[in-house]
Amino acid sequence: MLDLATDKTHDESRQGEAYAILAGGEKQFRKYFYIESYGCAMNFADTEVVASVLMDNGFGATPDAESADLIFINTCSIREKAEQTVRNRLTQFKSFKKHKPGLIVGVLGCMAERLKNQFLEEEKLVDIVVGPDAYRTLPGLIEEAEGGQKAVNVLLSRDETYADISPVRLNSNGVTAFVSIMRGCNNMCSFCVVPFTRGRERSRDAASIVRECKTLFEQGYREVTLLGQNVDSYYWVDEKNGQRVTFAMLMEQVAQLSPLLRVRFSTSHPKDITDEVLHTMAKYDNICNYIHLPVQSGSTRVLQMMNRTYSREWYIAKVDRIRELLPDCGLSTDMIAGFCTETEEDHQKSLSLMEYCRYDLAYLYFYSERPGTLAARRFTDDVPEEVKKRRLQELIDLHRIHSLESMQKDVGKTFKVLIEGTSKKNEQELFGRNDQNKVIVFPREQYTKGAYVNVKVDRCTAGTLIGKVTA
Repeated sequence: MLDLATDKTHDESRQGEAYAILAGGEKQFRKYFYIESYGCAMNFADTEVVASVLMDNGFGATPDAESADLIFINTCSIREKAEQTVRNRLTQFKSFKKHKPGLIVGVLGCMAERLKNQFLEEEKLVDIVVGPDAYRTLPGLIEEAEGGQKAVNVLLSRDETYADISPVRLNSNGVTAFVSIMRGCNNMCSFCVVPFTRGRERSRDAASIVRECKTLFEQGYREVTLLGQNVDSYYWVDEKNGQRVTFAMLMEQVAQLSPLLRVRFSTSHPKDITDEVLHTMAKYDNICNYIHLPVQSGSTRVLQMMNRTYSREWYIAKVDRIRELLPDCGLSTDMIAGFCTETEEDHQKSLSLMEYCRYDLAYLYFYSERPGTLAARRFTDDVPEEVKKRRLQELIDLHRIHSLESMQKDVGKTFKVLIEGTSKKNEQELFGRNDQNKVIVFPREQYTKGAYVNVKVDRCTAGTLIGKVTA
């Protein structure tokens, strides 16, 4: 269950299958586009919006970068490693132009605003730069680039939510889907670039969200994940009747569409998740008992420097409340090792917090200063890299113990599992996830993806439950 990746590319096999379906048989397109996505789930959801905009304007999709007329990378700027990965990939794509002079390469998303000048003028890696609020303008920007002009739109918006665009799910398994419910972030965490790359927080029309989820269910999807940088601060007011919709109310509306439609959500800021949300989760069996609750540090002093707006004790009380109302709830977190001025005492507090919470899943990183953030302007990145890496490894080692213990507790239990597809390691096995977001693998037999089965767990690894379907 441990995930230490700072970037996540698309699944080639699944995406190739989806592209083939979307290519439309013998239909002729203006040009073919290829997209790679890196970073968080919001980036992957945005890629689906971009695909919709392009296909509505006569472009077709291809899974082969070398045969594409347009290549886009949807970028992540949250950590230095992710940025370097994107740069390396852009250099590879630039080399394609030697054999295909008319090829257009573009950068989408979070790196667009911050690095537009470097990409366009200094490094000359790309022809188009488009920020996360400007995807509607892509067709016009492509025309500019085709005419030999460098095309840029990185303007941020206070109201763009793409609510009227039906995403084209290039990376779909046909069972699970992301649904974006809000964009941007008002939390000014000192280490984070999101408020600067994605703008201010704005919520999407509740009716459009429910409508999209209903359509997905009718198309055969059986799980939706409601996405936002901070989903719990979702708040929509209908100007016609003044009705307000909180995140808990929205989640209930989606859950009521069908008991066969599973509902997940991500990500929750600890300061905003409410008892209303927890009670709604407890009320509906099809709302999964899993919460991603990033803590970032176990030290109150460091949390204050991070501008997280809560203390260690407050966070622990929130975890206690979750476990009081949802005893079987799976819990995951993010943790940063080696933030500015972090001492050994601070680090030990992070370890002890992990001991207390015993997370089922953790995303663990060492601090990477991002230019333009509050931390970069206010603090010195003064923890040596070798110390950061050592502290990170200690967090990883402890979490591996907790992850294995969490898995071992589930041996002998039976879980309802939504089948998502074939196991990557064995074609004779299927996989899905239980309520707590743990992956379960079991023999294929006569079962197919999209179905619900009850699986009794008979063994496990530190990251996977293994079992058999029961009657």
